[in-house]
Amino acid sequence: MKRSPRETEESSGLITRRGLVLTGLQLGFMGVLAMRMRQMQIEEADQYRLLAEENRINMRLIPPSRGIIYDRNGVPVAQNAQNYRIVIVREDAGDVDAVVDRLRQIVPLDEDDLERSLKEIYRRSPFVPVTLADRLSWKDIAEVAVNAPALPGITPDVGLSREYPLGEDFAHIVGYVGPVSDYDLSKIENPDPLLQIPKFQIGKIGLETKLEADLRGKAGTKRIEVNAAGRVMRELSRDEYTPGTDVQLTIDHGLQNYAQARLAGESAGAVVMDVETGDLLAMASSPSFDPDLFVRGISTTDYRSLTENKYRPLFNKTVQGTYPPGSTFKMMTGLAALRAGVIGPQETVYCPGHFSLGGRRFHCWKRGGHGWMDLNNALTQSCDVYFYEAAQRMGIDRLSELCHEFGLGERHDIPVSAVADGLIPSTKWKAQVRGETWRPGDTINAAIGQGYVLTSPLQLAVMTARIASGKAVVPRLVKSVDGVEAPIVEAEPLNVSARHLDLIRRGMWSVSNGQRGTARRSRIVADGVEMAGKTGTSQVRNITAAERARGVFRNDQLPWERRDHGLFVAYAPFDKPKYAIACIVEHGGGGSSAAAPPARDILLYALYGDVPPLDAYPSDQRERIRSMHEEMVLRPRQKAPDGPSRA
Repeated sequence: MKRSPRETEESSGLITRRGLVLTGLQLGFMGVLAMRMRQMQIEEADQYRLLAEENRINMRLIPPSRGIIYDRNGVPVAQNAQNYRIVIVREDAGDVDAVVDRLRQIVPLDEDDLERSLKEIYRRSPFVPVTLADRLSWKDIAEVAVNAPALPGITPDVGLSREYPLGEDFAHIVGYVGPVSDYDLSKIENPDPLLQIPKFQIGKIGLETKLEADLRGKAGTKRIEVNAAGRVMRELSRDEYTPGTDVQLTIDHGLQNYAQARLAGESAGAVVMDVETGDLLAMASSPSFDPDLFVRGISTTDYRSLTENKYRPLFNKTVQGTYPPGSTFKMMTGLAALRAGVIGPQETVYCPGHFSLGGRRFHCWKRGGHGWMDLNNALTQSCDVYFYEAAQRMGIDRLSELCHEFGLGERHDIPVSAVADGLIPSTKWKAQVRGETWRPGDTINAAIGQGYVLTSPLQLAVMTARIASGKAVVPRLVKSVDGVEAPIVEAEPLNVSARHLDLIRRGMWSVSNGQRGTARRSRIVADGVEMAGKTGTSQVRNITAAERARGVFRNDQLPWERRDHGLFVAYAPFDKPKYAIACIVEHGGGGSSAAAPPARDILLYALYGDVPPLDAYPSDQRERIRSMHEEMVLRPRQKAPDGPSRA
């Protein structure tokens, strides 16, 4: 059918309009597409470039070097050593088992370490490098580098590993590091990404863990380019790490080594302290252990040998061990009684060999008694009855108050593990903790450092330093941090009479130098370095009435673990006090025979700065002392390495 001209015109107009609309839509779509392409290529170019580069560029952490720990003279006691190692990145390796099999044919691998590493590989993110082997030779590393094309994901690396050049001497103070464990991570709310790196080392005990945040440092980063096979092609950029903080201790390595050697063969501890500054010059706990055994993970055999040793080498006796102080506590009882005014400086008390209270007898160590005793003689001969009487007159609370002023029953803030509080009892303490009423017999036992009283060698050293100086001197273990001197706390004068303190000091002088002094055999005879001290013996078991009736067994007739502890505290020189010492010999017997001789020798080393001269000893002991020093295994005193001055 033939259309009319009008219909043809209308149809043509409709097609034209539709074409225009379609063309407009096409142009609009192309315009939007062009704008989006411009946005992606220009405005969002960096974002998409980054997304593309993640396929060929990896970011890796650079572990920082751990801070070095020095003694007071700048001698390293914990440092870092180069460690050649092989690491693998799972996402770059592809078939891990095949790559490891090829690696086995090139370098020897410890099967136990390898098994642990393979477990780590699948527990960690695929981009995290895992150490397969460490402490390899340069030859092994070179072999791996030569065979790199056949070992995708494998990288030879040089890292740092902790080492302790002075071995056992500083083990209890510095502690050790070890690989990060799941337990370590569970204790940290927001762990540092560094801790996710397998076999990364952190402090486990001692100063290494107490100052972990400072010693660790901060990680650096590096951007590396890899090819399609995951092989590292080049390093694109690097942000260097911040090394850990260096720490200098107040401990003198020569004195520390001498103290460890002098206590060898005993279960013992000794603390030497500067009476003016509070600097801890030695903190020896015997026996000790080799901290290097723990750095890579100690073997079951080695660990069992430490934990099953009855002398407890892992236990830091200087701060962690708390013991009845025995007669070393009598200075506190005498001084508290003087301050309370319940006993006069020249007043005497009769000692018949026992003290009767409520139908019970509290015995003196001397069964026949000492007769009439004043304070000086009571300290000199360590008469128990005198101090029983003094304590009964004043009560436990005034004694407890004075003890805290002298640092007993206080947790001293030094950066080592497991610093103990000790225990100085009071009527309030017994009611709150034990739910019991304080009894007069409790006071009698406390008067001679028995009963509930517990102190550590560190606390006894602080007590002795405060007696010597008359000031509330505070112990200090860190001398400087990154070369900046740590502050010395200004010691305030103690709230005690200078005259009363002098009476206590005179009594301690007589203990070491008087004709009837319990430590006379351990006196120092050199001019100008006379020692003032106090012996102590603390019971670890109750003596039954039947044993007392038939004659108490001597300590050397008992099993080792049932023998008394021997203690000794002292300071020297008497006229111008410089150093104080506290020494404990576990189950060593009497303080005069077990603890006083080594304490005297260690104190002499501190005074002379080297092995003491023979003329400092009584003439009849010099040959024995000479032989002893010849048999002792001592490290030569070392000089600080070249580098920044460390005073």
